[in-house]
Amino acid sequence: MTARTLYRKLVDSHSAATLDEQNVLLFCDLHLMNEYTSPQAFAGLYEQRRGVAMPGQNVAVVSHIIPTHPVKFRVIVDTASALQASNLKNNCEHFGIPLFDTNDSLQGIEHVVAPELGMIRPGMVVICGDSHTTTYGALGALGFGIGTTEVEHVLATQTLVYRIAQDMRIRVDGVLPAGTTAKDLVLAIIGRIGAQGARGFVVEFCGPAIDALSIEARFTLCNMTVEAGARGALIAPDQTAIDYVMAHAQDIASYHREAALAAWQDLRSDDGASFEVEHRFEAADMAPQVTWGTSPDQVVAIDGRIPQLVDLPDGPVRSSAERALRYTGLQAGDAIEGTPVQHVFIGSCTNGRIEDLRAAAGIVRGRRVAEGVRAMVVPGSGAVKAAAEAEGLHRVFTEAGFEWRRPGCSMCLAMNDDVLADGVRCASTTNRNFEGRQGRGAITHLMSPAMAAAAAVTGRITDVRLIENLPLKTRP
Repeated sequence: MTARTLYRKLVDSHSAATLDEQNVLLFCDLHLMNEYTSPQAFAGLYEQRRGVAMPGQNVAVVSHIIPTHPVKFRVIVDTASALQASNLKNNCEHFGIPLFDTNDSLQGIEHVVAPELGMIRPGMVVICGDSHTTTYGALGALGFGIGTTEVEHVLATQTLVYRIAQDMRIRVDGVLPAGTTAKDLVLAIIGRIGAQGARGFVVEFCGPAIDALSIEARFTLCNMTVEAGARGALIAPDQTAIDYVMAHAQDIASYHREAALAAWQDLRSDDGASFEVEHRFEAADMAPQVTWGTSPDQVVAIDGRIPQLVDLPDGPVRSSAERALRYTGLQAGDAIEGTPVQHVFIGSCTNGRIEDLRAAAGIVRGRRVAEGVRAMVVPGSGAVKAAAEAEGLHRVFTEAGFEWRRPGCSMCLAMNDDVLADGVRCASTTNRNFEGRQGRGAITHLMSPAMAAAAAVTGRITDVRLIENLPLKTRP
């Protein structure tokens, strides 16, 4: 029997029909929806007088447009956004689809809510009208984003016409040094292979450094793999993943448990399986990373320097760097460390989980947000917010001068009222630093939660590895 990769096993097990050499009709175990990629799909169903094939295998979450102000009852003031939310509610009620609405206690970002509520299990195919659906590869599930037309097709049939991707394997040996996280690892990988380096591929991560990561760190890694152009990201489920799933998916009854465990044992690439491209990295070489430009691959180690333009390949790479430097107001050859910031954002589907908040709080505790900096923490879900408050993390942040907000996508993207003004420079734990991503003219520097916390208390991009030597900060 031909040796298969984990990716091909997942595709083969979910192929309802082979359409041609490159395309299959893929059955989707779970379809997640949000308020901004579903309206046209529902309109198509109404127009064709079709129903939803499997309502219970679809789940909707209001997350991108929702305000995160710390009020008890949230109201979406923006008329267009309010209409999106109300339309989603009406559509879900009409078709019998579960919805985590604006004031649901478990509401949050779809990619945080789904795994923490046990919806994601190894071996599943999970889709969503959002590119960061790759997150679920952390549990050995094939997750990927789809477009609005595809959303309609899935609602009507629970299947998708799917073009098969190529296989890439990235192995990371060794152990990440202190102060370096999964966010730094994935930024370094993207910086090395480029923003299109995994285009057309599903990436499987492996190696001792990957095995040592927590599930939340694996979520971060798989979440951002799409920023290298990947169509998916996977990590073979090990005991760490299985323990996480069993702790969160408590609906797996005892008589199903053994069958599930047996099935999950095969969810790994066979010995001798072929990958079209392979990369290898050494974890010990990694350092905290910070983006300097307007693409996640325009990144440098905190103790490094912004590249000289003459050192970059002539053509699109160099011209993109020139434009990025004009936009960010930085200079080629300068150190990134010490760059002043006016805003700090900790949150998003990349780094809005409880482990991320604990890491940031560990840096903030006993310190104050630097003068002239506005800092905010937005938990990824209601459950994350409740857990953080039970641990007293919210007091650590608020006593330091941070804003403690309600769950939502918030300042990851300028689709709600958390928007930065022109020229404001932000240390952010999000996944994209595109022009205007956090507000027209706003400048985004991607980094880990600990690095963002260090920037908040110093007022500048700072090497978190040196934070222990900083004096305690107090406001005048």
